Order: sequence, then structure tokens, then C-alpha cells
Amino acid sequence: MDFGSLMPREKPSLPSMWRDDLLDPFVSFRREVDRIFDDFFSDFGRGLRRARADWGAVTPEIDVAETDKELVVTAELPGLNEKDFEVTLSGDLITIKGEKKAEQEERQGDTTYMERRFGSFARTIRLPFEVRDEKVDARYEKGVLTIRVPKPPEAQRAMRRIEVKAA
Repeated sequence: MDFGSLMPREKPSLPSMWRDDLLDPFVSFRREVDRIFDDFFSDFGRGLRRARADWGAVTPEIDVAETDKELVVTAELPGLNEKDFEVTLSGDLITIKGEKKAEQEERQGDTTYMERRFGSFARTIRLPFEVRDEKVDARYEKGVLTIRVPKPPEAQRAMRRIEVKAA
């Protein structure tokens, strides 16, 4: 008889975090769900990630530039028609609001994946003066809206160039 087989042996110990994971059924369940999602998005989900990246945020990016005679507001509205949004002016507030709509279809063999996205947006810009002149110009070209707002005479400042000398 081999008495060595009757003697209890110390098993190699696992790090404490792994031991806890082995005892907790929710940890292994979560790992399995994560693996399923990773598998799904690694192949067929490429189209979903690409659509999400192409769509970007629903809120348009806006830049405001100032010259001595006007303010120029530029808004990125790719994929929209001029009928999909409106520009309003009230006192010192310019508001751009509308709705983005997008559809994307992807076919892989016998499988078709269709994604539709809709989202409303509104951006309001407060100007440093109240607009009383009706000469505000708004143009939309190639996905970019440009609004030119002339400054009233009291808001226009004479600018002069200051010479910078090297030390």
C-alpha cells in the first residue's frame, strides 16, 4: 500500500482574485456575455461600429470667427439638405435646429443588416450684440452652413497693428 496517496497534499494556490472569481457565478457569467459580444462585434458588427463612427454626434460642430466688421458662424451639417434645418434670429441669439436622418444597409451573403438613425438637434449662439440689421446672410454648401452677421457701428472697433520687436 502506498501511504503517500493517503496523505493530503497541498494544492498549488491560485491568486486570491482568481479564487474569488471561481466562487462567484456572476463573474463567469459576465465573462461569457463579454465573449459573446466580442465575437458578434468582431465580424458582423464591423458595419455597426463604422455606422456609429460615420454618424458622429447629433449636435453639429460650430465655429465662431470675428472680423472688424462681422461675426461669421460656421456649422458642420454633413448629409443634410437645406430643408432639414432652420436658422432663426431673435435679438442676440442665433439658433440652428433640425433633424438628422440616416439609413445604412449592409449585405453579407444571405444576411442583410439595416440601420436607421434619427436625431433632433438645436444649437444656440449668443452674440455680443443685438442684431437690428436685416443683412444677415446664411449660405449652405457641401455640408457647411455659414452665417455672416454684420456688426453694428458701436460694436465695430478700429484695429491697428502693433509692431513686435525681437529682444
